[in-house]
Amino acid sequence: MFLRSISKIDDYKMEYSVQLTFREQWTDERLKFDDIQGRLKYLTLTEANRVWMPDLFFSNEKEGHFHNIIMPNVYIRIFPNGSVLYSIRISLTLACPMNLKLYPLDRQICSLRMASYGWTTNDLVFLWKEGDPVQVVKNLHLPRFTLEKFLTDYCNSKTNTGEYSCLKVDLLFKREFSYYLIQIYIPCCMLVIVSWVSFWLDQGAVPARVSLGVTTLLTMATQTSGINASLPPVSYTKAIDVWTGVCLTFVFGALLEFALVNYASRSDMHKENMKKKRRDLEQASLDAASDLLDTDSNATFAMKPLVRHPGDPLALEKLRQCEVHMQPPKRPSCCKTWLSKFPTRSKRIDVISRITFPLVFALFNLVYWSTYLFREEDDETF
Repeated sequence: MFLRSISKIDDYKMEYSVQLTFREQWTDERLKFDDIQGRLKYLTLTEANRVWMPDLFFSNEKEGHFHNIIMPNVYIRIFPNGSVLYSIRISLTLACPMNLKLYPLDRQICSLRMASYGWTTNDLVFLWKEGDPVQVVKNLHLPRFTLEKFLTDYCNSKTNTGEYSCLKVDLLFKREFSYYLIQIYIPCCMLVIVSWVSFWLDQGAVPARVSLGVTTLLTMATQTSGINASLPPVSYTKAIDVWTGVCLTFVFGALLEFALVNYASRSDMHKENMKKKRRDLEQASLDAASDLLDTDSNATFAMKPLVRHPGDPLALEKLRQCEVHMQPPKRPSCCKTWLSKFPTRSKRIDVISRITFPLVFALFNLVYWSTYLFREEDDETF
């Protein structure tokens, strides 16, 4: 066979369309004729029902049609020794079961199977022509795929009615990743980074931070649903599901971070108000005490000295106890020293998020790409 074109590979329907020139050859001794001393090379027929033909069919075919413009694209050549060559141009839509676990970093194997419908191997056996039985047009172009290689093999099947001869061609397609990098991965990264802008906005800018978080979350959710709309609903997790799920989690986490900052800000304001009230009460009590001392100017107080003389034995004993129990002050850590520059908890949360979110996202990228790219190489080796 000669593969002329592969028009589409549909991930959702798990099928692909191919146009090919199919040829088969067999010998029918009943069709031998005299070549008139070598002057007649072969006879040409255009009607297949004039001679016996193998009952071949494409077992994984969904749809197919012949080409009749301008004339039917089919011929039968009968050679003097009884050899028959049958050639026809057909277009087929074939089923191609796909494993999308590594999508869009995957490779797919699509098969083209040809088998005998009614004749068992006792009567009919298909064999690949020696040499190069399958040929592909040189300028074959596929949208989003590359044909890496193709293999020919046999796929005989046994049923209750006997064993039937079968041939197959395995086409190995590699998905072009550049399209998905530009259309999916880079926009998702940009949305995640845009959601981090809220960490740098003032905690009092509630409308700006809320609108930014909600907008990025809805955009990410819309993109995720658009990606899943072009893929079949499978029961396993795909590589693109991991990516979009983690990106959506990061965007949602940035929105939840603002809720935490807002709560911490209100809590800080409440504590500050309580401290202010406490200071006002203490100041009021001190003012009342001073007023009481001023009114009672005749009152006298017996004050004991707070500092003892150096020769006092009791003072020496206390000094020894202090020397024993006193410990050198602990040196504060760098993180605590740095965080102490930010007096409020809400500001500390924002500062920690500015560092934590990018670091965790970078770590996820490292794990994601190393995992799926290594899996892709393993599949290629296999």
